Amino acid sequence: MSDIILHHYPTSPFSEKVRLVLGYKQLPWKSVIVPAIMPKPDVQALTGGYRKTPFLQIGSDVYCDSALMCDVLEHIQPTPTLYPDTHKGLARVLAQWADTTLFWAAMAYNLQPKAAATMFPSLEMAKAFGADRAAMFTGMARLRPADATAAYKSYLRRLANMLDGNDFLMGDTPCVADFAAYHPLWFSRVRVPVMAAILDATPHVLQWMDRMAAIGHGHSERMDATEAIAVCATSTEAAAQNDNTFQDEHGIPLGSPVTISAESFGPEATEGELVAATRTRYTLKRVDDRAGTVHVHFPRIGYVLKAVQAP
Repeated sequence: MSDIILHHYPTSPFSEKVRLVLGYKQLPWKSVIVPAIMPKPDVQALTGGYRKTPFLQIGSDVYCDSALMCDVLEHIQPTPTLYPDTHKGLARVLAQWADTTLFWAAMAYNLQPKAAATMFPSLEMAKAFGADRAAMFTGMARLRPADATAAYKSYLRRLANMLDGNDFLMGDTPCVADFAAYHPLWFSRVRVPVMAAILDATPHVLQWMDRMAAIGHGHSERMDATEAIAVCATSTEAAAQNDNTFQDEHGIPLGSPVTISAESFGPEATEGELVAATRTRYTLKRVDDRAGTVHVHFPRIGYVLKAVQAP
């Protein structure tokens, strides 16, 4: 199998989620650092439009969204599992809540002015970051800081309830829900420590965070974006799909030109040929001048598939 390449940057919370999953499964990986804000020409050579961080590359296959990355890494290395048989569905539901509801409450709390002032070395960089993220919020409601703080405190208490008598959220070992719930809290504690006092009221949560952090990121080696694009361009492998069923809810046949975009945050679309639509994911084939033929994969949940209308 080709190298696992994670395109990320150090302060990205969803990147921390995937870095820990790689460490948990002891999978060696290549590390490509991407810009935190636009422009991102090397990113878009591979994704075709998707600009959120992180994304995962294996040869000429590019996987968008951390939930799909967890599925891919589980397929590559099934043990230790992220989805224990005893609570597989519940773990996925809790992870989805953590990646959305918990995440947005935590980040609305985390990115208040006094925290932002500690994150950026200059006012110009802070303004550039703010403008970049504002463009990604198009049409999406945002929590006010006071409301976010109240919600975050409630969610932390609920996590503490789950951890009363358990080392991890659903038992003695971590599952996908732990990795999804950890990363927005990691941002509070590690990236904006000026905001971390909110965690002090839930010592069970802090102890769990220590256990999660101890998992580590495993073994990684640096790679630059030019090398990663070259890997894609020269790859002759295609991903082995563990589900080739064509599930059609849109009346769009395979081979059609389509776009895929996120339902809410980061609405930039990727356009290409629909080559797979399984029960859990979509795959587009696209051709880039630098990256060659790329297969870009998206989960169904959280993404919108549309046919490209002929001019």
